[in-house]
Amino acid sequence: MSLTNRRRMEAVFSAAFLLCSLVPTGVHGDSLTILQAPEFVSFQKGDWPVSGEKIPDLVALTMGFSVQEDLSWPGLKAGPLFQRPRANVLVVVRGVDSLDLPQSVASYPLENPVPFTLDSVAETVHSLFAEDTPVVLQLAPSEERLYMLGKANAVFEDLPVTLQQIRARLSQDGSVLASLPLNSLSRNVEADLLFLSEVQVLHDITALLLRHKHLAKDHSPDLYSLELSGLEELSRVYGQDSPQYRDATAILASVLQKFAEDVYGLYGNSAVVEVVTVKSFEAPLTRKSRSILESKQISNPGSPYNLAYKYNFHYAVVFNIVLWLMIALALAVIAVSYNLWNMDPGYDSIIYRMTNQKIRMD
Repeated sequence: MSLTNRRRMEAVFSAAFLLCSLVPTGVHGDSLTILQAPEFVSFQKGDWPVSGEKIPDLVALTMGFSVQEDLSWPGLKAGPLFQRPRANVLVVVRGVDSLDLPQSVASYPLENPVPFTLDSVAETVHSLFAEDTPVVLQLAPSEERLYMLGKANAVFEDLPVTLQQIRARLSQDGSVLASLPLNSLSRNVEADLLFLSEVQVLHDITALLLRHKHLAKDHSPDLYSLELSGLEELSRVYGQDSPQYRDATAILASVLQKFAEDVYGLYGNSAVVEVVTVKSFEAPLTRKSRSILESKQISNPGSPYNLAYKYNFHYAVVFNIVLWLMIALALAVIAVSYNLWNMDPGYDSIIYRMTNQKIRMD
């Protein structure tokens, strides 16, 4: 081999080695990031994976609710019994596996990214705090899906929910277009407008919460569930290596960071804000419209499956009342019986004492 060819080969290997060293070796996957959490909700830093189907149970545990199956996950420690956060905000971002969120509490890899909803948590909030009318808001702007319960009907009645309403909101005063560095994003492209519409919804939610600060002072916890798919549409239209996708990712990361700080401050540093980033769900999510307020049959004696009675949340209270009342009555009966058994009729009973004195006088 000539000297010239040898030098060429060495140059090629050096360039290949340099290129490999510039490529990150860590594998980035779907993740769950805790942006904000109060001190009594303790998340441990580590690389413990959490399954996508367990996200609703994790949200319920952070709010102080019980779940049907124990969550054997070391990332969340047991907190104080008499303290619960005033709100929980879960944001699901589709189309990206991770976001640059440096000011986060903890981040965990997400495995088995199946579709999930917080319907069970919303039903628990409504059943336990029905008289306090807590705020329950579930929103997916891209699908024009909205579900509100309790005080949310009055607070977020002016919130634009359809794509047409949100795009009209972008042209009004106070729009995010005046403050965001759009760079390569365009106001005239459908995919770009979808992404900007979702950013506008986040801005409007914090603005409405600032207008109704009394929500953070009641005793009922609030629940927010938001699903954003603007990045997924940008990835499909432009590709992940496009400047539009990179600019949108940077914008969304900064907007989510500020959104979490604003919500956390509005609720008096007593709110949990989570962000789930998922490239794509493994199975399509089929949602069936229903109302939490609809009456449900507690039991079905004629069911061929011999199903058990539905659990009632008042069961523990009634059980404790009956149990301790029975114990108190049993102890009272034992004490009375013991005193009667050891009583001396001549000295302890006024009836026999009066009878003896009367006999002696006669």
